[in-house]
Amino acid sequence: MSTSTQLRDALADRLTENGTLTEAEWSSAARAVPRELFTGSYFLPVAGSVPTSYRPVRESEPGWLERVYSDETLITQLDSHIRPYDVTDGAVTGSPSSSSTLPSLVLRMWQQLGAEAGHRVLEIGTGTGYSTALGAHRLGDAHLTSIEYDPVVGGAAAVALKAAGFAPRLIIGDGLRGDPDGGQYDRLIATCSVRYIPFPWLHQVKPGGKILVTLSGWSYANALVLLDVTGPGQATGRFLPGHTSFMIARPHDRPPRPTLALLPGDERPSRIDPGKLETWTGGWVAQLAAPSAERMGAGAEQILWDVATGSQARTAPHPDGGWTVVQRGPVRLWDRVERAVQRWQAAGEPHPEGFGMTVSVAGQRVWLGTEDGPGWDLPV
Repeated sequence: MSTSTQLRDALADRLTENGTLTEAEWSSAARAVPRELFTGSYFLPVAGSVPTSYRPVRESEPGWLERVYSDETLITQLDSHIRPYDVTDGAVTGSPSSSSTLPSLVLRMWQQLGAEAGHRVLEIGTGTGYSTALGAHRLGDAHLTSIEYDPVVGGAAAVALKAAGFAPRLIIGDGLRGDPDGGQYDRLIATCSVRYIPFPWLHQVKPGGKILVTLSGWSYANALVLLDVTGPGQATGRFLPGHTSFMIARPHDRPPRPTLALLPGDERPSRIDPGKLETWTGGWVAQLAAPSAERMGAGAEQILWDVATGSQARTAPHPDGGWTVVQRGPVRLWDRVERAVQRWQAAGEPHPEGFGMTVSVAGQRVWLGTEDGPGWDLPV
């Protein structure tokens, strides 16, 4: 049976060979930090279950340690309160609310952030503490502050970090408010997604510093952006290659909605293929256009429900070809989505790395191509 050290080295070797690990300092961190201290027991989805159910995998189970060192995300909490040790029999349903993100993504983001020795870094979302430990190994405890919203999750991370020999500054609180003591940081990295860039971040990262965060929304489409802070409350940057997805920060998540009832509305032909919303970037572009909408359905049968206004849009194939859309409510959701998708298609359907973002006192805007190109204002 492989030991933890052997498995860590093997994982680091794989991530080096596939081009994820490109810096010796982060390779050293990956080989030094024992991920099993941070994951403990975890959940695995039960194949074929509808709705998805999860079974706990405990330290005594064969293959537990090998799974810890696979390059995959391990779910550690459901519904903001159910931990693996809470489930004593069988499986349980729920929505993932905390996890240990796949190591390749964590390490890739730390490298993209460009954090170096001497930099002060603010991490939003301690989670299990694994990412925090990697950062503390590279930067030193005194240069890293990490904030966790969930006190139970944060408490477990603190215990794991101590066991691993790290002592960064840890805070339980709303990371969207930044460091409650203020301060000037060189870098900020977020392991949750947000609907817009929180204003405290823009004042706590000093000019010349960088913010790395995943932009998401109530349709849960994601894109990773690296922003250069140009002044207090101001930043600009571009979205990065790859596919990055994080759970949305709880204060930014959508409010509860009543049971969805599909109501009659105005019908017309759709000018775009609704299936475009199933693609990574197509769904993200639609979310930019309708930021308060939740997207459901699949393929040609898309459903948009605007949480703020109750507006609806739903599409379906037409018997004679093409698609129809039915809309109701004060916001014509599909009209907005169509215009956005058509602009994206006219530009050649680029990945999010073809987009950029500007933040100023006037607002926050995502743009396509160049700063003076077509764009969408975020719901600040």
